[in-house]
Amino acid sequence: MLIQKEAYHKIKRELDAAKVDLVAVSKTKPNEDILALYALGQRLFGENYVQELVDKEASLPKDIQWHFIGHLQSNKVKYIAPFVHLIHGVDGEKLLKEINKQAIKCNRVISCLLQVHIAKEETKFGFDATELIDLVDSGQLANYSNVVVKGLMGMASFTEDQVILKNEFEALATTFNQVKNKLNNVHFDTLSMGMSSDYALAIKEGSTMVRIGSLLFGARNLVL
Repeated sequence: MLIQKEAYHKIKRELDAAKVDLVAVSKTKPNEDILALYALGQRLFGENYVQELVDKEASLPKDIQWHFIGHLQSNKVKYIAPFVHLIHGVDGEKLLKEINKQAIKCNRVISCLLQVHIAKEETKFGFDATELIDLVDSGQLANYSNVVVKGLMGMASFTEDQVILKNEFEALATTFNQVKNKLNNVHFDTLSMGMSSDYALAIKEGSTMVRIGSLLFGARNLVL
């Protein structure tokens, strides 16, 4: 599958102008496609599956910044802890504790985003806004010496309804600003929301990082 070079350059120009980071979602894509984007200058890649990420990290250039963007199980953190650049979907304190534990073992500080549940679908993961504010107010985040909470992440509803999407992005941006004000932390600067179908709207609502796959790589390869 050839990558979409023209689409990549167009999107990159848009995002650079808006000072928004691009995570190229490379799940299920072969190394050849990743290397083709790498050759164009892309360095941030996002993966959903732990074993696939481990395999790719071992065989691809070491200056790639690997983002884990899927639902991460606590018992699999140890496999990506030695190298992962940013974990997007920290959806509970149990996972946060495990990331901190494995980061200590690896003598690393691991950057994370706390995932907020903003979508209508109950299948999506994450803190609700009230839970998140309670966690921040509790001061518990200070206990995780080897974790840096860089910001928030959210996945909007799977819909073409722009009003629903706008409301969900607005809600997440509001929560992001509330948490940022409470933490008063210079590292808390990342709001990851928006994908191939809705990234333009997400940017209007304050996203600083988007996760784009199909526009860059074409249709997703099925995992058999």
